[in-house]
Amino acid sequence: MTGQPDTSVSECKRGQRQGRIGPCFRQAGSAATLPLMTVPTTLAAPPPLSRTALWWSRARRNRSFVIGAVIIALFLLVSAVPGLFAPADPLVGDLSGSRLLPPSTAHWFGTDDLGRDILSRILYGARISLAVSVLSLGVSLLLGPVIGLCAGYFGRRVDDVLMRAMDILQAFPSILLAILIVAILGPGLVNAMIAIGIVNMPLYARLVRAAVVQLRNQEFVEASRAMGAGHSRVLFMHLLPNCLSPILVQATLGIASAILETAGLSFLGLGAQPPMPEWGAMLANAKDFIRSAPWTIAFPGLAIIAVVLGFNLLGDGLRDLLDPRTAKLR
Repeated sequence: MTGQPDTSVSECKRGQRQGRIGPCFRQAGSAATLPLMTVPTTLAAPPPLSRTALWWSRARRNRSFVIGAVIIALFLLVSAVPGLFAPADPLVGDLSGSRLLPPSTAHWFGTDDLGRDILSRILYGARISLAVSVLSLGVSLLLGPVIGLCAGYFGRRVDDVLMRAMDILQAFPSILLAILIVAILGPGLVNAMIAIGIVNMPLYARLVRAAVVQLRNQEFVEASRAMGAGHSRVLFMHLLPNCLSPILVQATLGIASAILETAGLSFLGLGAQPPMPEWGAMLANAKDFIRSAPWTIAFPGLAIIAVVLGFNLLGDGLRDLLDPRTAKLR
């Protein structure tokens, strides 16, 4: 396309004033006036996403986080209102003609040896498992991070004494140590909760200590000391908040471990006592009917597997989302 700019044509002038077209050229050998180029309209840049919106955008793309969150959301819903979903009373049975009935429309998961509806017992057992796991996690978080903070911050003899005590606790297999503590305190859910909390405490102590050792000589810690901050302020106002991400991930995985350990203690008769509808106790009651009534042991076992899998997937997803090195790769 050749020619010289032609500014005498009213259409081109009007288009230029409106910012739609550039200079106009008259094509050689023709009376038509053509625009040289079309200038696209400038679009406003979208507003930047907030940190929370950006985090949720990444979370929705993380399959482990999404699947785990859905499973745990259902678990929490059932734990909060089991009576809304349970078709029968979990403690009331029918010995006349409802013992060991297979799954049917009347009893979706069948009945146990006392004629109790297994689905109702599983739904009510979810509340017990959640309560014990959360309370035992509270025991671990109350003691473990404090020990880790003190060991990593003060170092030397304090570190040696506290970490050697954690080494002694970790020298025992977790289930054997829990059995030992419950045997001393006595069987029951409360004592099982305390035992599980003590067993998992060294994990949080070592996790926090490792983070504090890396942070205690950072500039913000030195600055707070120079401004006259005491040890407690430095520990709980500056160091502990910077350890929350690994603690949160480990706590999510720790709930799954607590559910397994609670079920194990109840299976051995050291946790929940009959007729309490706890998943481990249900497995213990059903072990004599594996061949004749396999549904009595299959459905409680599947419930444990599903919830533990959900917490593990949620923990893996949180670890990917909270790790800055992983965040840069996604």
